[in-house]
Amino acid sequence: MDRDAVLAWVAGDEQAWRDNDADAVARLFTENARYRRSPYEPDEVGHDAIQALWPDEDGTSFRMRVEPVAVEGDRAVVRVEVDYFTPRRQQYRDLWVLTFGGDGRVVDFEEWAYWPGKPYSATAPD
Repeated sequence: MDRDAVLAWVAGDEQAWRDNDADAVARLFTENARYRRSPYEPDEVGHDAIQALWPDEDGTSFRMRVEPVAVEGDRAVVRVEVDYFTPRRQQYRDLWVLTFGGDGRVVDFEEWAYWPGKPYSATAPD
């Protein structure tokens, strides 16, 4: 993988998100891809599981900015910033840790999502 290939994959993911196209999962992820919405969440495995997570963004407007932080071999880390405008204003900053298969689809997706106003701590309350 190189920077351009990673950006092309992210652009395809963004377009599928904008089009509310859960069928794009098969174009973006390998058949047995693992997807984690947080580093400590269990893996969701395969197209059906990933499609079940696919957001229903119908009627949602957003702007997405993407910056590859690192690309080495089949792995990439991408910083993604999303500003939602409708139906409500919200901002997210994510890091995506992506592992690609030989065909350019993702075999492992790990998200580190952050948003304003949420506390973060290494210690969970009892």
